[in-house]
Amino acid sequence: MSERMFRERMKAGAETAQGVGRTAPAAPTINRGAAFIWQWRPLAETLAGVPLARVACAFAGIVAAVLLLAVGASAGLRLLPAIIAAGGIAGAFLLLAGRDEASGTREARAGETARDAVWQGAETAALLATIHEAMGDLAIVRDLDGKIMQANGAFHQLCGCADARGLTCAELGLRFEPKTGSDRYFVHIYTPAGTRLYDWHDVLVRDPERGRLMRHSIARDVTEEMLAASQREEERRRAEEASRAKSRLLATVSHEIRTPLSGILGMSRLLAETRLSEEQKNYLAGMQQSGHTLVQLVEDLIDFSSLAVGRFQLRPSQQDLRQTVENVVEMLSPRAHEKDIEIGATVAIEVPERMLFDAARLRQVLFNVVGNAVKFTGKGGVLVSVDIDEGSVRIRIDDSGPGMSADELARVFEEFEQAGDGAQRAKGTGLGLAISRRIMEAFGGSLTATSIAGKGSRFEIRFPMAGAGLSSVPARRGVLADAHVLVMAPEGPSSAALAATIETLGGACHRAATLAVARQIVAAAHGNRPLTDVIVDHRHAAQFRELLALEPAMAGLRLRRTYLISPEERASHPVSRLGGYEAWLIRPLREKSLVEVLLGRLRGMEKRDAINDNRPVLREEPAATAAFTTAARGILLAEDDPVNALVLRTVLSRAGHAVDHVGDFTALEAALRTPGSAPPSLIVTDLNMPGGDGLGMLRRLREAEAAGNRRRVPVLVLTAEMRGDLHERLRAAGADAVLAKPAEPQRLLAEVTRLIDPPAS
Repeated sequence: MSERMFRERMKAGAETAQGVGRTAPAAPTINRGAAFIWQWRPLAETLAGVPLARVACAFAGIVAAVLLLAVGASAGLRLLPAIIAAGGIAGAFLLLAGRDEASGTREARAGETARDAVWQGAETAALLATIHEAMGDLAIVRDLDGKIMQANGAFHQLCGCADARGLTCAELGLRFEPKTGSDRYFVHIYTPAGTRLYDWHDVLVRDPERGRLMRHSIARDVTEEMLAASQREEERRRAEEASRAKSRLLATVSHEIRTPLSGILGMSRLLAETRLSEEQKNYLAGMQQSGHTLVQLVEDLIDFSSLAVGRFQLRPSQQDLRQTVENVVEMLSPRAHEKDIEIGATVAIEVPERMLFDAARLRQVLFNVVGNAVKFTGKGGVLVSVDIDEGSVRIRIDDSGPGMSADELARVFEEFEQAGDGAQRAKGTGLGLAISRRIMEAFGGSLTATSIAGKGSRFEIRFPMAGAGLSSVPARRGVLADAHVLVMAPEGPSSAALAATIETLGGACHRAATLAVARQIVAAAHGNRPLTDVIVDHRHAAQFRELLALEPAMAGLRLRRTYLISPEERASHPVSRLGGYEAWLIRPLREKSLVEVLLGRLRGMEKRDAINDNRPVLREEPAATAAFTTAARGILLAEDDPVNALVLRTVLSRAGHAVDHVGDFTALEAALRTPGSAPPSLIVTDLNMPGGDGLGMLRRLREAEAAGNRRRVPVLVLTAEMRGDLHERLRAAGADAVLAKPAEPQRLLAEVTRLIDPPAS
């Protein structure tokens, strides 16, 4: 690179530095060091590569020529000494320039390499200085004593100092904070606009001129980056604290709600066992419905918390999928009938009789999804259909509601998101679908949705088919092969589900939504396959009477007439008023009831208790209850809530157990220490009561039994808390069983029997 080009680059770098607002101080800077090198370039070029001996000889020749001229002049000889002196001087210059070919080549190359290294080093130093200056980086050179030898304009401007040479960083107010790694620091620099933070890096370099070690430093402003990182850390800390607070809140809410719920549902069960009028039974069913809905809300809140912290667990067992689906549909039918919409379910023939899945969790998902469909459907109804598709169970929930927009569909599974108008959003938390999707993902399946605004929605549940047994051919196949049924009912999910079920089981079914269609079906049925049954929806009873009048030949047909009615209408239509009908069915239909009626083995369902028969929101299936003896059993019950205590005492007493009740942990431990009294057969205790805590009581009880060599008393703990590790901690402390509130009577009594009368080993 020529000198002219180098100077042009230096000038351009200086202009760039000025363009970003940096003004070089009057004191020498790092850039001047490069210019100083250029001032000595001619001398360096002259002496580069000339050996010291030749320089000395040339110098001696010149001195001799000068002396010869002086002697000649003094002797009066001018021309000859001048010629000899001129020859000597010329020889001296030739001596300086003269080299043998081999050494000259080597020296020329060495000199050229040295000059290139000098120029490249100077160019690199100037370029780096210009870049750092333009970026606002600080660049300084210090000796090992810490005194500043050189500094760039950015450093002088930041420190407000015209010339920092001879000063130390401490004298300029810089505060160093060690950083990870050697020679790395965070440096705090105080300015009128506030403290700035720099990432500072030191490098030790030997000065080629003086041979001394110098400390070269480069620093970059990281104030904004560190502030942003600090804010992110603070936000993360606040989010974690909010998450912990949420978990504590959910645990508290769960406990506080479950305790009165246990009393409400327990007392309603006891009330249901007394003599009640039909009107009172309807009121009681409504109260139980509301109670179980509230339990569902609590379960959703608990699941939301357990899913968030990864403590969610499935408990699969062999279950009947068809019964699970029918239970949920039946449970939600009162809601649908209140809105004057229909609800029904049908299960394909290829679905196995029993499969391996967590029935309680699947019921929870179905309750959320189907319940959502009922909530948002104003006319028409909801149809639930189950089949097997590509080796997976597929449950489709179709509704005739308003559908969803693309935006609503995109966020329907997000937490705390709800579709619909303000009134509909006020009826939920927005957690049900989000939790349901995550439960199905835990199943190894999925929950998806499709929708068209104004044309309804479809939710689809999928999960792997597992544990289907030895045979995939169910016993249901062909069970209604001889049935040929006319269904007179309005168009909708109820009649669609009824017809689909009959055809699934091998029968033939014709739907007639109008009188004209019914007459056509009757006329065509006189051929090869006559009608065997007619099912009349109570809303089409008048049309059926008109059909009989218009088609007198029907009177001669041996048709089994079945009346289809809703549970609400059934209460106002006693059997004596169903003249002309041989049987009746309650919608939504249970497949088993339909089969029994069409085969003539059952007249009808006199009573349906969807609340207590199905319990779709309970976590665990109640175990089979063993036969209880009437002999008195000594059970010590510890419960501080008087309503729950009354429910538990009544349930245990009716099962033949003698019960002693205490209201806190102090009274419980006093009863266990009573001198001369025999220990109880079983302790049933609440986890949270006044006078202590359940975990501490269990530890003290087990320690006292071990120290006194006493018989181990089994302990059953009832708790409204659902923390992931709580049950394990209770068992580690000495509990023999743990049940969640509200405890189902059958489940409670089964555990009591197991603990009092353990099976023989």
